[in-house]
Amino acid sequence: MLSLQNIHHVAIICRDYTRSKHFYTQILGLTVVAETYRETRDSYKLDLAVNGLYQIELFSFPNPPTRPSRPEAAGLRHLAFSVLDIDQTHAYLEQKNVACEAIRVDELTQKKFFFIADPDDLPIEFYEI
Repeated sequence: MLSLQNIHHVAIICRDYTRSKHFYTQILGLTVVAETYRETRDSYKLDLAVNGLYQIELFSFPNPPTRPSRPEAAGLRHLAFSVLDIDQTHAYLEQKNVACEAIRVDELTQKKFFFIADPDDLPIEFYEI
């Protein structure tokens, strides 16, 4: 049996590194742990922390293929963040001109949630705990 402890990180490939870096750091408020430019790959790797925990690697590569996500495609479906106040989160993102779906209630847990999309149309969920 494996002894998995937690998720170490999620890796995201973006099309426009500057735009995505701004979105994840300035809009979502993730903090930069490390930023590395890899000349041989013409690629950036940005390590980001969520609430002090290293969790997201943002990569740039020249000309990555478009993500097939609508309709739903096989593979990673979305990234989800826990929040304490869903209404406050929704209002903040709208104030930052981020298009937000309506707040819904999870029929299984009765918890509130909603989705946005990152600059590359990756679905991001905010889920009230």
